[in-house]
Amino acid sequence: MITFIELLVNGISIGAVYALIALGFVVIFKATEVVNFAHASLLLVGGFIIAKTHEALGFWAALLLGLAGAAVLGALIEFLVIRRANVVNHSVLAIVTIGVDIVLTTELTRQIGTEVLALGDPWGSEVLHLGAINIPLARIAALLAASAVIAAFLLAFKYTNWGVAMRATAEDAETAALMGVRRGRVSMGAWAVAGALAALAALFMCIFPTPGLDRTVTATAMKAFPAAILGGLDSTTGALAGGLIIGVTESLVGGYQGELVFLGRGSATSRRSS
Repeated sequence: MITFIELLVNGISIGAVYALIALGFVVIFKATEVVNFAHASLLLVGGFIIAKTHEALGFWAALLLGLAGAAVLGALIEFLVIRRANVVNHSVLAIVTIGVDIVLTTELTRQIGTEVLALGDPWGSEVLHLGAINIPLARIAALLAASAVIAAFLLAFKYTNWGVAMRATAEDAETAALMGVRRGRVSMGAWAVAGALAALAALFMCIFPTPGLDRTVTATAMKAFPAAILGGLDSTTGALAGGLIIGVTESLVGGYQGELVFLGRGSATSRRSS
């Protein structure tokens, strides 16, 4: 039972981080109807900025710089690449984002090399002991921070002018434009928000119990894409649900993998003996 609780808490915290990444996919899709395959590289950019600046600036200032840097890069991609592609077909624009991802990831992995970069987080390897249950503080921080950010995002999406404009654009872009909604501003804002969400997710993906930021982070980040698909690319609450499902499933399967293999071998042995 103790193992199950530890794995469940770990899975929920990982799922909340996946939900942050999945929200980035959803926000851009709702604003532009484009599937952004460059999202993992935005995550890598945010994490890289934090890793390279935390010693000079301190962790919290480096975190803010990482969030801002990824947000600005996202806005620049929308303004310089997506908006000027002059392509009507959204499938073609999705392919364009693959090209952007290749360029960014190639350069960043070249910069990182074989290093594993620490992000200087204040939680370190500390563990919270609740009786016989041991939970890393970094996982608790990830769960609390992701929950707060997701809640703030959902409230902003529902009640702010930006959120209303995005929902109107998602429902009927032409009518929204006739009503005075500036689609370019909505689109750029969506890319900036997605970049900031990706940078925050990078932090919690690269701290304890993982060793740090390395060149494989983009592949790990793409685990959130099935979460966005599972919840629906046009559903913000679906991204949250999809992230939690993927995170909890991954944690439980990984934790009980040895027992599942043992049971599988046992059943195979019994079939052969019979």
